[in-house]
Amino acid sequence: MNTYINRIASMIFSYFDTEKNPSDEIEPERFYHGFVLGLMVDLQGRYKITSNRESGFGRYDVVLEPRQDQDDAIIIEFKVCDAGKKQTLESAVAEALQQINRMHYAADLEAGGIKTERIKKYGFAFEGKKVLIGC
Repeated sequence: MNTYINRIASMIFSYFDTEKNPSDEIEPERFYHGFVLGLMVDLQGRYKITSNRESGFGRYDVVLEPRQDQDDAIIIEFKVCDAGKKQTLESAVAEALQQINRMHYAADLEAGGIKTERIKKYGFAFEGKKVLIGC
């Protein structure tokens, strides 16, 4: 998935798509969020896909809830690297994964009967046209 998304990003993203505008602190994250949701549209038959919903102690970015018992649930959190903090893609992925756990985004999935071991957690970190996915 890392290779695929990086290839797509390098071919179609523009510097202007991914650059932070001083008047809108979360603009790049919205761009990446929409991009990843667009890639997932074909999964609607297998998953109920929700975005920016509350669960646990906060609001996750994307959750894929399986429609069939054999599929795992997926929680995705996005982070855009903060150049001012000299943040790396690796540290942004780690921050995303920590946030998923700290804010207990799996709460609604667990309440719906999905066992913890069947909930996969992914951090997507973005820096311009570079992407890193970790779990």
